[in-house]
Amino acid sequence: MNTYDIIVIGGGPAGMMAAGRAGERGARVLLLEKNDTLGKKLLISGGGRCNLTNATFDRNVFLSKFRDAVKFLQSPLATFGIRDTLDFFESRGVPLKVEAENRVFPQSDDARYVFDALASYMREGSVTVMPDTAVTGFETENKSIIGIRLNDGRTICARSYILATGGKSHPETGSTGDGFLWLAAIGHTIAKSRPSLVPIRIRESWVRTLSGVSFADVKVTVLQNEKTKEVGIGKILFTHFGLSGPLVLNMSRAIGDLLGSGPVNLTIDLFPASDEATLDMRIRASFDQQRNRLLKNSVDGLIPPLCIKTVLLLAGLDPDRPVHDIKREERLALATVLKGLRMTVEGLLDADKAIVTSGGVSPTEIDFKRMRSRLFPNLYLVGDILDIDRPSGGYSLQLCWTTGFVAGTSATADIVSSTSKA
Repeated sequence: MNTYDIIVIGGGPAGMMAAGRAGERGARVLLLEKNDTLGKKLLISGGGRCNLTNATFDRNVFLSKFRDAVKFLQSPLATFGIRDTLDFFESRGVPLKVEAENRVFPQSDDARYVFDALASYMREGSVTVMPDTAVTGFETENKSIIGIRLNDGRTICARSYILATGGKSHPETGSTGDGFLWLAAIGHTIAKSRPSLVPIRIRESWVRTLSGVSFADVKVTVLQNEKTKEVGIGKILFTHFGLSGPLVLNMSRAIGDLLGSGPVNLTIDLFPASDEATLDMRIRASFDQQRNRLLKNSVDGLIPPLCIKTVLLLAGLDPDRPVHDIKREERLALATVLKGLRMTVEGLLDADKAIVTSGGVSPTEIDFKRMRSRLFPNLYLVGDILDIDRPSGGYSLQLCWTTGFVAGTSATADIVSSTSKA
């Protein structure tokens, strides 16, 4: 006899949403989590602030960020989209705000409020939670999942199962790719996991001197064999190992692909809205006003203070020279550097530093209207277990909310349907 209607494996955002939704619809739900607590990755997302979605309400524009997965996600997003996410959390006491690039955060800037809303949702649906419970695989029979094997030797059973074990990013939170192994063992096709949204290591040592400095709305150009391969405008962050920030993260997969066929360089244009001549006019105007000052004290309106010495040295200029001593060609050299900081990509950081990893179960093996496996009709697959690429900016968590809600709804409806037929 099945004690539960539905077993959800994985207590991250997708699993909690799926369990809460199934409980709301009257199913007897058990959620299994191998960690001692739920939501470990959720609580560190967005630097602990939780970028829970992206307020791009035109569905086609939103879907365009998911590359080849557009055709798969139309149906689930029509069922539970961005507006539904905002209404869900705000109705549960989480006031929200929209920041740059339509990123949505709780007004508290604290991911705990998002977690608490999901935990309350599950309590309302009488979801049973079993932490410290590690799963080792599925038991199958006649193309149906008949049980879940635990590492203590037990097998527990339900009518349906929702797999929400995530990918391989932030393995310290429990996302170690276990679900990929279980799915491969029962016949699902799994694309190899690799870093997708991940910072970049840069070879040049001068980059380290800018660690902690960020720029908004700069242009990054990716070059291979001096040919432009990718161009983007957005926010970047210099780090002690190289580059991070939303723009760099979103370009990292393309950069990783290029590295497989040869060296890759980046150029950073700090003034993409101005051509070199216009920028030179700004520099000249600043110099004319401060002719008797030292060079390092005359460009703080153009360059962040922490960057001045490094940028001047890259332009071949002595920061301690007086402005009136700077020749025209030296001023033009400064404009050239500001329009094209050049660096060499050494590689991507490892998967354990990735915000998101690519890979997972093939979308062609999933009925996205129900988030149901096409191989096993009582198995549902949600969140980062799916092989769906997406950028940073709230898209990953929206994928979790959408697929979790649809799976929780469908698993419950299918149980009711099979019961009535019996």
